[in-house]
Amino acid sequence: MPEQTDVVEELKRRARSRTVNARVSQRAKLVLLFLEGVSKSEISRRLDLSRARVIEWVKRFEADGLAGLEELEGRGRKESYSAAQRKRIVETACRKPKRGLSRWSVRTLARHLSIDKDKVHRVLKEHDLHPHRIRTFNFSPDPQFGEKLLDVVGLYMSPPENAAVLCMDEKTGIQALDRTQPLLSLRAGKPKAWSNEYVRHGTRTLLAAVDIATGKATTWVNKTRTTADFVKFMNQVARAYPRKRLCVVMDNLNTHKGKAAQEWLERHPNVSFHYTPTHASWVNLAECFFSIVTRQGLQQAVHKSGRDLEVFLEGFIEEYNKNAGPFIWTKGPEKLQRIIELTEEFQRSAV
Repeated sequence: MPEQTDVVEELKRRARSRTVNARVSQRAKLVLLFLEGVSKSEISRRLDLSRARVIEWVKRFEADGLAGLEELEGRGRKESYSAAQRKRIVETACRKPKRGLSRWSVRTLARHLSIDKDKVHRVLKEHDLHPHRIRTFNFSPDPQFGEKLLDVVGLYMSPPENAAVLCMDEKTGIQALDRTQPLLSLRAGKPKAWSNEYVRHGTRTLLAAVDIATGKATTWVNKTRTTADFVKFMNQVARAYPRKRLCVVMDNLNTHKGKAAQEWLERHPNVSFHYTPTHASWVNLAECFFSIVTRQGLQQAVHKSGRDLEVFLEGFIEEYNKNAGPFIWTKGPEKLQRIIELTEEFQRSAV
């Protein structure tokens, strides 16, 4: 009987492998979630499986270990397509579509290959291929990507003793938008409604420094974000943490790295700036705070003036700080190492 750690490592290998059958990978993910203590109902939701199927595979794993995750002889629907057809479907789906199409669908792929659409759908599903989906990415060209990433994440996961780790950033171009007609209130069976015509009343910038240990934000709503504004805001932040060592994470904006910023640092020896890699805003947890401001505060708000927007943001943040919770970094060492390797590979290929 293999050791538990060996079993977990094999499950992880199967779960992230791109060469094993998609169903094998799915079963490995299922069991890993179960071993982490995730409920069967939650596993069912995450993997889009019936709860009965989740229970079945968990029982088979508990009874027979890794062997219990193998297909039983004679079970399941027999394939009605050849290996050559399967290969054609997979290879074609992964290539650029024919002229006149920007992407494949099940039907266009089936017509192009003269294969039944149900067969095409089954093969795509088995190999976890989704031609209709697209994700965005942006590799960082920063030659110090790995060093900066590990520096910032190190602060998140193991902050210095007696120090506060703050994530600082600016949310610019927040529009004060008014509607041309009165809002219609929420009613049973009908959502709140507003006119699709609006009037602009200028913009504001929200500067924020978020304490990741508490989630509370020190903020300033302003019309601009100049170097002078940055220095003034950092004075406000320093006053909010008297006699406290501060590790401030921020991006590479010129106002954060220029002469005035460096002179401010010299006057505040208890503060250190830690810059995120270029084109890696996802490393700055202030982005999570701004997402909360947008989704919970701004999306359905109406403002009749720029000053009205300022008052609203100040009130929203005051309420937010009353119930704020810590921001927790979740990408572990394996994920970070993979990101660093992919970025370095991209940088080498771009030379």
